[in-house]
Amino acid sequence: MDRSSLFQLIQEQLDPENTGFIAVENFTSLVEHHELQLDPSKLDMLLALVQSNEDGQVCYQELIELMSSKRSSSFRRAIANGRRTLQREILLDETGLGLYKRFVRYVAYEILPCETDRRWYFHQNRLCPPPVFIAIVTIVQIIVFMCYGIMLNKWVLQTYQPDFMKSPLVYHPGHRAQVWRFFSYMFMHVGLEQLGFNALLQLMIGVPLEMVHGILRISLLYMAGVLAGSLTVSITDMRAPVVGGSGGVYALCSAHLANVVMNWAGMRCPYKLLRMILALVCMSSEVGRAVWLRFSPPLPSSGPQPSFMAHLSGAVVGISMGLLILRSYEESLQKQCSWWVIVFSFITFLLFAIFWNIFAYELLGVQIPPPP
Repeated sequence: MDRSSLFQLIQEQLDPENTGFIAVENFTSLVEHHELQLDPSKLDMLLALVQSNEDGQVCYQELIELMSSKRSSSFRRAIANGRRTLQREILLDETGLGLYKRFVRYVAYEILPCETDRRWYFHQNRLCPPPVFIAIVTIVQIIVFMCYGIMLNKWVLQTYQPDFMKSPLVYHPGHRAQVWRFFSYMFMHVGLEQLGFNALLQLMIGVPLEMVHGILRISLLYMAGVLAGSLTVSITDMRAPVVGGSGGVYALCSAHLANVVMNWAGMRCPYKLLRMILALVCMSSEVGRAVWLRFSPPLPSSGPQPSFMAHLSGAVVGISMGLLILRSYEESLQKQCSWWVIVFSFITFLLFAIFWNIFAYELLGVQIPPPP
């Protein structure tokens, strides 16, 4: 009997009332007559769970988890339908852990609000693939900044240098036809203060998120924030250029902060209120600094300074798309209606922005400053 047929048998025959639990005698019959494929260690673990349960029942979640070594939304449905969980020691009680496993446990409590999810992540964590996306992006941003800093001999307010704005990486409304600029601007920064802020948040929040949710989901969220940032600027602040990875950074940060707020009771990270306030103050200060530089530049410049709208659009992406991603740990996004609503909304915005960039500038008679 294959696994899919076995799972269907469990759900339809062994748990007809859909409680999420299976009687021990039914489980024993399943093992004996249906060739249940469990290695000895998994079977011993499951039998130990049966013995530890006073009602003599097997949790459907535990059975599927052990058999498939793969999470699915059926686990949480089983727990919700059964309205109870097995009594288990919390992850903080684990002793004799090495340095890396202690770090993994720390990440689990920083990111995940549910003890079941934390234990699953802790025991299933592997170094392959490693969380390299955020690290690579940060390293490239630092290298690019160092190159321009040495070339211009200037480490703050680099956007006031004409040679900086001539970079093929900067988004400028006069170069809208060069599509890569809608992404590549994330490697350029106004100065050391913006780079330091973005790099710090990327590493402190982005790397743990990537460890838990994987490179594909976090890179998608980050790049969606970056693209939304440049497109939003092209619609709302049509004469301004854009530099900095703030769109992606704010997508990650706002998604994480929103997830913490919505799961406040379950989050076990220390000093969470103080850290929440500190993060909001820092993010608000960065937005305020960007607004000040946009409308009250401290030095004479040949054109508008970079826009701050990328920060805000990144936050919107994080609260919408990012929050759903973080709340769907090890669950299929494609099976969730809300995911397709968000994808459809983002694609609609993308198409609108494309047509806007093609036609609106000429129709509205926008006076774009000449590109450097």
